[in-house]
Order: sequence, then structure tokens, then C-alpha cells
Amino acid sequence: MTEDKVTRTLVFTVFTAVLGSFQFGYDIGVINAPQQVIITHYRHVLGVPLDDRKAINSYAINSTEELPASPFLGVPTPTPWAEEEPVASASLVTMFWSLSVSSFPVGGMIASFFGGLLGDQLGRIKAMLVANILSLAGALLMGFSKLGPSHILIISGRGISGLYCGLISGLVPMYIGEIAPTTLRGAIGALHQLAIVTGILISQIVGLDFILGNHELWHILLGLSAVPAVFQSLLLFFCPESPRYLYIKLDEEAKAKKSLKRLRGSDDVTNDITEMRKEREEASSEKRVSIVQLFTNSSYRQPILVALMLHMAQQFSGINGIFYYSTSIFQTAGISQPVYATIGVGAVNTVFTALSVFLVEKAGRRSLFLIGMSGMFVCAIFMSVGLVLLNKLAWMSYVSMTAIFLFVSFFEIGPGPIPWFMVAEFFSQGPRPAALAMAAFSNWTCNFIIALCFQYIADFCGPYVFFLFAGVVLAFTLFTFFKVPETKGKSFEEIAAEFRKKSASTKAPKAAVEMEFLGATETV
Repeated sequence: MTEDKVTRTLVFTVFTAVLGSFQFGYDIGVINAPQQVIITHYRHVLGVPLDDRKAINSYAINSTEELPASPFLGVPTPTPWAEEEPVASASLVTMFWSLSVSSFPVGGMIASFFGGLLGDQLGRIKAMLVANILSLAGALLMGFSKLGPSHILIISGRGISGLYCGLISGLVPMYIGEIAPTTLRGAIGALHQLAIVTGILISQIVGLDFILGNHELWHILLGLSAVPAVFQSLLLFFCPESPRYLYIKLDEEAKAKKSLKRLRGSDDVTNDITEMRKEREEASSEKRVSIVQLFTNSSYRQPILVALMLHMAQQFSGINGIFYYSTSIFQTAGISQPVYATIGVGAVNTVFTALSVFLVEKAGRRSLFLIGMSGMFVCAIFMSVGLVLLNKLAWMSYVSMTAIFLFVSFFEIGPGPIPWFMVAEFFSQGPRPAALAMAAFSNWTCNFIIALCFQYIADFCGPYVFFLFAGVVLAFTLFTFFKVPETKGKSFEEIAAEFRKKSASTKAPKAAVEMEFLGATETV
């Protein structure tokens, strides 16, 4: 069948699109490695006395996961610097560092609403080109931050990069989901997450102090995302526009067929056109669907709630907490260079995401998500036990280390990549942009909440914090089991029928009680 064929054009186009995802991952991870170097530079630029180093460093340990920046947003900048008390000076430096970290997810939250809208207005290709303007602007501000007020330039650059990543988190899954053959949609969709974790890993490696993460070259490290942005912009000119966008949104069948023939490597694109024709007929009756309508229209309510829950499961699973604790656990285990062990976690992250690309069409999305969440639940329990008994039994640190690697592996098999492309599969052309925008906003918001609150939760719960995450993971696992349909190899019509079937099944008293809090008792 022609639909199963992987052509050079398809490979080239998907590679080009996920360069945006790579930038997303690079921007997520790049700020971590040079943390101490940037804080030292901030102190130098702001004239904070060297005596404050201890106060600043005591805060800075692991502070990339704690974002208590928002409360400081309204604080005016006091002057002159030389007259400030040491603690006040230190708090100003930490404020600027926290803003450097938190401006990124704030930008992502804002822009995530506009990815689908931009894709509809300009087309998928032009939208990605326009988004790259933001990526370049952010990279240039950070790359030249040594030449001016570094803290202002980095905070601005990170915020603009966040805007770019917010757009991309909706645009890339939408575009590659629309150009992929039905039988390869899951595998190709998982490449978005694979590119993200590859970007994180590359940022960790080039951020090592003997490469770019040092006092001389840290600004180049931050500005390096300009390279894939320029590269992608050049390649996008040779990529075909989404046939679904051309046929369903613009009603240009000839251009859609031309695009399909390039992507499929065949003149016979009848099956694709037939499927899109059905979608267009549905879309014409649906008209344009707003975000409000996703929740008020009974046909969309259950799919959007499931979509949001999948993204919440991804972020609230404790994966960020695992990365937060990894360095300190590796240190306790006696590893002299824990940074390399943390890079090892990033490598495992990448390998198992690559594995999920091959597994997702074999095992199915729902099955992999359930396997991943179940494994994470068990690992979180072992992680907690290891942390609680760390001071009593030295070998428990190795239990915790093993749990870290396994937790990350299970995360990338299912909950990591699957939510991004499953949302695109849940919806036809009419509601898809609004649904992807809402899902991306949910993901960014949950990311920001975890970053903002995790430190306080960890301080309150201590080593028991992962028991809390184990409970959350268990709840999401049960939700997935009862409410999430399998989408492997199914058309959008078939997936909609699955939702109707699951919604109807909630009439059973037991299921109705279990899922009442999510409105599962409503019928479609």
C-alpha cells in the first residue's frame, strides 16, 4: 500500500519540522549547566560584593527547578548597589536568576494559545518560518548578553524563546500529524518528543565547563539555538505544505494532491483524498471551533478532557522532581562527577524515546501509556523508600539511582511522547487547532506550576515527596485505563466512535461513580 511507504520527501519534511522541537529541548536544558557561571556574572554586573557569594550559592543549588520568581515581579530595583545589605543584594541576584528561568515557561504559556491560530492563518510552513523570527531574536539577545546589561538581555531572550517554544509545541505536532500516513502517525508523532529530549541532551553536553559552560563562552552556549533556527528556516522552503490544510482549510484539491504525491512517492493518493474528503464534510458542518466550544459542545467535551488529563499526567508525574533530585542522589552514591551521571539520565531519556518510536505502532498508544505509568508508579515507590532509608542504609542510594534510570525509561516509553500526538489524533480538522492550543497551554501551565511549587512540596514532604507523586501517577493510570481509547491505526471517525462508546459505557453505575468528578456521566 502506498500509504505505508516512507519516502525521502517525508523523511526530509519530518526532520525539518522536528528541528523546531530540537530547539525547544535545547532551550529547556541550556540554562541548567551554566547556572553558577551566570549567577557569578550577574553579581559582577550588578556590583554585588564577593562576600555575598555564599548566600547566593546556597540558594542556587538545584534552583533551576524552583521558580519562586513570580512574587518578585513587582519589586522595584533599588539603587545604589554598593549600599545594599548583603542579604538584600543576594536576593536581588537570585531574583534575576529566577526570572531568567521562569520567563521561559511564562512565554510558552502565552504563545501556546496562538500556535494553532497562526497555523490556520498562514499555513503550517509559513507559521513555522514566522516562529523562527522569535527564536532568532531570543538567541541573539542571549548571545550578545555579555555586551550589555546581561540580566535584562537574558530574561528578555528567555521570554522570547519561550514564546517561540509555545508556538512550536502546537505547530510541530499538528504539522507532522497531518503529513504522516495513518499507519505511521504514532511513530512519526513520537519524533517530536525524541527531538525535544535530544535537544536537552545536547544542551547538557555542550554546557559542560570545558566546552561552552564556562566564564568565557556561556553566552555563546545560550545563543547557539540560532543555528538550528537558521538551518530550519532554509529547509522549510523545500517542504510541502500540509495536504490537510490545503484541502480542508483552503479547498485547493490540486495543490493538496501535488503535496500528497510528493509525500507518498506515488500518483495514487485516492485513500488519503477520500479520508480528507470525509473530514472536510465534517469540518464544513462543524465550522470553526473555539476553545470555549470544546468544553460546551458534548461531541468535543470528553476528548478535550482526556487530552488535558494526558498532558497533566505527563507534567504531574514527578519527572521534573526526578531530575531535581538526581544530582544530589548521585553525589550521595559517591560519584565524584555527578554531572556526568545526570547526562547519563539524559542519554537514557533519549534512547527510550527512540525506542517508543518503534513501539508505538506495535503496542498501541494506550497500552504504552499504561505500561509507562505503571512502571513509574513502582519506581516512585522504590525512589521514596531509597530516599527515606538513605541515612540508615548506604546501599539504598543505589536503589534510588536505579529507580531514577528506570523511572525516566518508563516515562519516555509512554507518558513523555504520547500526549503530544494523541491530542492531534483525537480531533478532526475543525476542532484540532483549538484542541492543540488548549493542550499545549495545559502542558506549559502544569510545567510552570510544578516548577513554582516543587521546592515547597519537597521541603514540606522531605524524602517522602515521591510517595505523593506515586499516588498521583496511580490516579492518572486508573483514569487512562477507564477513559482513554486506543487510537492506533484508526481514522478520526473511528476514534470519535470510540469516544462515543466509552462515554456511553459510563452509564454503568460503577464507572459513573469512579469518574463522576470528570463529568464522565454525560453522554455524547
